[in-house]
Amino acid sequence: MSDDHEHDHDDPGTDGHHHHDRDHLGVAVLTVSSSRSLDEDPAGDRIVDALENAGHGVTTRDLVPDDYDKVQGTVERFVDRDDTDVVVTTGGTGVTPDDVTVEAVEPLLGKELPGFGELFRRRSYEEVGTMVVATRATAGVADGVPVFCLPGSENAATLGAELIVSTAGHLAGLAARDEEGGPHEHDHGENGHDGEGHGSDGHEHGGDGHDH
Repeated sequence: MSDDHEHDHDDPGTDGHHHHDRDHLGVAVLTVSSSRSLDEDPAGDRIVDALENAGHGVTTRDLVPDDYDKVQGTVERFVDRDDTDVVVTTGGTGVTPDDVTVEAVEPLLGKELPGFGELFRRRSYEEVGTMVVATRATAGVADGVPVFCLPGSENAATLGAELIVSTAGHLAGLAARDEEGGPHEHDHGENGHDGEGHGSDGHEHGGDGHDH
């Protein structure tokens, strides 16, 4: 007979595997775009709506242009927030020279979660066909905080948010177990954000497989 406690991190079907799931998460949302503002950010809006409808709270929301240092610095700042359990970015995951979100975020990830991108592309294939190869959606864990990087289109954000809602509580609970002192108890407020976001104007680009 196998030991029920062996490999409980690796087998989603193990009995009791979900008792570490987090029912309420504080989520930081970052839009990466040189052409949008938070007042005109349909992809970010879809992510926020999905998370709040699932009972989670958006602790902060921001927008930065397609700039490696600004993306990396903002994600790192979000991860370090005491009230944030999950970080979600949207935009900058394509293949144009301006698409730098994945490159900026990957150095912060202590663990990669390749299954998220694989599932996202599998689901996206029904919508965009073979152009899905240009979509580099990814996820990983940075300092005990799951980070999800989604494309910048509204449809992609809607699909990505659906996948995040169904997995984030489980991933956040497991990831926090690796941190000294275990999971943090955060006060996430009433499904709001702190309004620290800002807009940025510039050029527009696509190439993430969902913007055409």
